[in-house]
Amino acid sequence: MGDKQGFRFHGGRPSVDFTATVGMRWQDGGFERLTDPAALGRWFTEAGLTPADPACTPADLAAARELREAVHRLMLGRLSEEDLATVNRWAAQPPPVTALHVTPAGLRAQRVSANVPSLLGLIAVDAVAVLGGADAARVRECANPECSLLFLDTSRAGARRWCSMSACGSRDKMQRYRAAGR
Repeated sequence: MGDKQGFRFHGGRPSVDFTATVGMRWQDGGFERLTDPAALGRWFTEAGLTPADPACTPADLAAARELREAVHRLMLGRLSEEDLATVNRWAAQPPPVTALHVTPAGLRAQRVSANVPSLLGLIAVDAVAVLGGADAARVRECANPECSLLFLDTSRAGARRWCSMSACGSRDKMQRYRAAGR
């Protein structure tokens, strides 16, 4: 979990993944993965929200961080009028323009015009869908004490404990294996 370079996409939804742009929240507030406006543009692209990094300004970065923190607090059940207003304000943004394109695999929808406000709006709309629907009860925080990532538990039993089995889950299994072997 200490890798500060890469983004994490274990959340199951864009809004949940967006909260992972702060790592190790448990440790002195964590560390920032959205270190500059270019990093925000890269996140949008790596998250699959747009085919190319949009031009991002310092003001866009500040707005994105504000939205991210509001979503994070709401997903942890910390309700505040200010956070609700932030999410709702962004959710009212017009969505990115999407058009059909012919590809070798057939027709595909692709975003053709995505600016930062429309992409932040997309994240906010996703957060509204998660928090305002049945999925709200399935938002979890990773059980690894050295991880602070949120994820949407889509397991049938609703008992998933780890942000990712390949990361935190396998670490836990290895620790338990080693402890049992002593």
